[in-house]
Amino acid sequence: MVERSAEPTTSLYVHVPFCAQKCSYCAFFSEPSSGEVINRYVAAVIRELELVAQELKLRTVFFGGGTPSLLNLRQWEAVLQSMQKLDLLGAAEWTVECNPATISLDKALLLRAYGVNRISMGVQSLNPTLLERLGRIHTREMVFKSFDILRKAGFHNVNLDLMFAIPGQTLETWRETLAEAIALGSEHLSCYEVIYEEDTALYAQLKAGEFEVNEDMACTMYEELVERAGQAGFLQYEIANFARATTQSERGKSKEDIFARACGIETDIPALACRHNVNYWRGGDFYGLGPSATSYVRGVRTRNWANTQLYCEQLERGRRAIESREALPPLARAGETAAFGLRMVAGWPFEDFRRVTGHELRGEWASDMTQLAERGWGRVSPKGFRLTAQGLRFADAAAAFFLR
Repeated sequence: MVERSAEPTTSLYVHVPFCAQKCSYCAFFSEPSSGEVINRYVAAVIRELELVAQELKLRTVFFGGGTPSLLNLRQWEAVLQSMQKLDLLGAAEWTVECNPATISLDKALLLRAYGVNRISMGVQSLNPTLLERLGRIHTREMVFKSFDILRKAGFHNVNLDLMFAIPGQTLETWRETLAEAIALGSEHLSCYEVIYEEDTALYAQLKAGEFEVNEDMACTMYEELVERAGQAGFLQYEIANFARATTQSERGKSKEDIFARACGIETDIPALACRHNVNYWRGGDFYGLGPSATSYVRGVRTRNWANTQLYCEQLERGRRAIESREALPPLARAGETAAFGLRMVAGWPFEDFRRVTGHELRGEWASDMTQLAERGWGRVSPKGFRLTAQGLRFADAAAAFFLR
């Protein structure tokens, strides 16, 4: 990775680890909510904000979890007012993840008043049986009600999180959920295949033989997603992410136009793409605050303790709650950046990769790109390298070619 000056970091992630209950598929660090614990966490995360504020000049902010919308009005006010005092408001894109069961008009208006302009709502499914299977606390009716609340509060950039290949989900139920979600008129869709992580309820059920994984059905559902989203005016810019076209130029792009063009980081990314996540995929720096959060600043990756009590104790003593630090060798960092960037439909323009990493994609990884192209997973052009539609479906395997 090229050496970076001590310029301010422009992306901030804040992890809110509290949930009403643990979902059966979730492997993120989260825990059941408790009033006093949440109050202690809020004070600690404000202290962590104070410790890093001078290094930040924010363009994107993302509050994830867990369930950030679980914080009550008083707790949100404390966080938002502290950010205001620290001159951390005004990001061009500020996302907060919400569960449909925990959205109120008062809370939505408060967030909007302080500059939050994007909501990511964890819908996952609109089928009652599947919602129960996933351990979600909301109903399908809450999704529609919450969406209306967000619109009333002035949110014009809303993402819906959906899941497919859920145990017991048929192609027909997936089509129904897709159709209803698209009909809501959100600006963005994030659609993920269920992954069976260890230490989750679904993984235990799989190992116990309660169901089997159907890879063919998962592939069919993914193909259905790409087709239906495209027909509805969404542009796929990453494996699982689709942004609604907003300009005539964007609306005129076919799926093949998006796949074929690799002429720059910005030109092939829809205006309503999640810029915060694009920064991850393009190897940008970011600060991560809260228990278990990861930061990547000037080539050094740090991770906070995945323990809320320990996290709070460290901040109460006036220091960051960092468990580990890692500085990868330049070539390994470049390979990791290549792998993440290939999740994007536009792939890596050669000039952009050289600018970000200081390495030449056509040098160290020339044979890897050739192998992927011969397999039908990749395509090399004079200006860049990208994965094909088939390659995107197996992006994790393709990414392994670039890791050093």
